[in-house]
Amino acid sequence: MARDNINDILVFLAVARERSFTRAAGKLGMTQSALSHIIRGLEARMGVRLLTRTTRSVSPTEAGERLLQNVAPRLEEIEAEIAAVSELGDKPAGTVRITATDHVINNVLWPRLSPVLLAYPDIHVELSADYRMVDIAAERFDIGVRWGDQVEKDMIAVRITPDTRVLIVGAPGYFAHRPVPTSAKDLQKHNCIGLRLATVGGVYAWELRHDGANIDMRPRGQIVCSGVYQMLGAALSGNGLAFLSEDLVAQHVRAGRLVSVMEDWCPHFPGLHAYYPSRRHPSRALALVLDALRHKG
Repeated sequence: MARDNINDILVFLAVARERSFTRAAGKLGMTQSALSHIIRGLEARMGVRLLTRTTRSVSPTEAGERLLQNVAPRLEEIEAEIAAVSELGDKPAGTVRITATDHVINNVLWPRLSPVLLAYPDIHVELSADYRMVDIAAERFDIGVRWGDQVEKDMIAVRITPDTRVLIVGAPGYFAHRPVPTSAKDLQKHNCIGLRLATVGGVYAWELRHDGANIDMRPRGQIVCSGVYQMLGAALSGNGLAFLSEDLVAQHVRAGRLVSVMEDWCPHFPGLHAYYPSRRHPSRALALVLDALRHKG
């Protein structure tokens, strides 16, 4: 195959990974019509259909899936080697793509990354806010950030925060006409704010622990959110109880804007970890970013 086709294959891989011409076009900075033209030309030259298109979805054919599974990793290896050669220069350079939740990006990652970017102008960072359990290899992220117990065993993990507690909180006004809950059974009678997980589509079950037993409590209430900042806002407005990390709500609890309840039911979680595939040797840029994020306590 002509070398010119490599760029077209990269376009195909973007569409196949995203399962969408619209999302792929946004990531590549191209129009949907241009992507469609490139894919049709690639299919014509290869003599095989690579994508199945309907009005609602795009998915790889058997040939497309083979290309996605077998060619994509080799292209990634080539890109990694090219990046490694670039690293032999005087200055660390390159783009580090990171996926994490919005709260983690704002309050944990950015304060540590800002000095790195100021010190190394040739390092670029792309931050993607997402609550999904992202397959960082498939979606070509360099680093994922999640709780320690969510990291796959085949990843290399770097702790970036100590263990942290998740608290049940509500505004004083919420409790003005409601009793303070003292058990999981009591919570079923309260207006609990839910968090819908994009990966599975379900509402996150509050992971409580009492007298040595783990208890999952499905929140019931008027409000379901897609992010923790919306949950925090709803709790501060007196619309219900929220189950949120202590670092997010601590200042509001200290100021009396929120009240923490059932603290003996609230477990500690095993800290946030930055992780990356074990088969990948970190570039100088990636190593600098990881060192900046590493928990120093």
